[in-house]
Amino acid sequence: MDDLIAGFIGFGLIGGSIARSLKDINPKNTLIAYNYNSNKLGTGLKEALDDKVLDFVYQDLKDFSECDIIFLCAPVLTNITYLSTLKNIIKVDCILTDVGSVKGNIHKAVEDLGLQQHFIGGHPMAGSEKTGYHHSHSKLLENAYYILTPCNEVSVEKIELLYQLVKDIGAIPLILDSGEHDDITAAISHVPHIIAAGLVNLVRESDDSKEKMRTLAAGGFKDITRIASSSPVMWQNICLTNTDSIKHFLNRYITHLQEVYQALEIKDEDYLYQYFDTAGEYRDSIPNSSLGMMKKVFEIYLDIIDEAGAIATIATLLATNIISIKNIGIIHNREFEQGVLRIEFYDEQAKEKAVDLLKKYRYTVYER
Repeated sequence: MDDLIAGFIGFGLIGGSIARSLKDINPKNTLIAYNYNSNKLGTGLKEALDDKVLDFVYQDLKDFSECDIIFLCAPVLTNITYLSTLKNIIKVDCILTDVGSVKGNIHKAVEDLGLQQHFIGGHPMAGSEKTGYHHSHSKLLENAYYILTPCNEVSVEKIELLYQLVKDIGAIPLILDSGEHDDITAAISHVPHIIAAGLVNLVRESDDSKEKMRTLAAGGFKDITRIASSSPVMWQNICLTNTDSIKHFLNRYITHLQEVYQALEIKDEDYLYQYFDTAGEYRDSIPNSSLGMMKKVFEIYLDIIDEAGAIATIATLLATNIISIKNIGIIHNREFEQGVLRIEFYDEQAKEKAVDLLKKYRYTVYER
């Protein structure tokens, strides 16, 4: 692929990771970023310049006039505010794309402004609990799905260029209609986050003064509600921008709950069996090979002897072999779990290395 001039408006974890990848695949790519703060250079932008990831930082969007592609990496509603200015600046063959998890509202804004021939919505399905350029890395998007939602008026050449670029940075491109994208993300991510938060609030509101529910809520309950710990601001914005799709699938989920309630009322054995059986079969069929919308947890469980220093021994063994631990702790509620000790890692490579090492020292390891 020819050398590119790529611009970034918003430059945090995702923008920084895309930029690093673009420099990795072709050091001759020219990467520029927008500094919206005229009084000072942001820390991330300064670091990226020092790292030679960014070539230039500009305070005027007019300097983006020669960009072959512009990545809108600010929050969804903020990205939309830049479109009207960019309309009068970008060249004819420039590609506009974004990285937001909701597509309908920005597609509507693009249509209102007559930018359809330029815009290909983008949604890289990867991230981290850590934010900012400092935590970005060139492999963040590797093997992650990267959804593209091109407008109907976008040329085949533009779509092919961005599609290939996504492949080149190691991600898995998938083309969807913007409405289909928002329905899918509502079903597999947005509604589950609402349900998880609801379950946590249900337990919080139902607990007694001695907090017995909270004490016993480790294990399965904490796993299925893990996503409730996500940023409340981000999820507030998602709910306000993908409202129709979320309402649609939330209504369907409410219907499911009502059906289960009715089955409990009449003790419908067949319905209850099928409800759990079909869910189990479908869940087991979901592949683990690629990253999906929800952040994957890299964890193992293992049996240890209940004696002083047992956890310290394992932690030392892993540290000695340069394996970083994200979290470690005893599972007291193991009604649905195998293994006394749970260890969480930052990535798949660390997890696999730990499994091989611990098995070598004859620990019994359980993987999900």
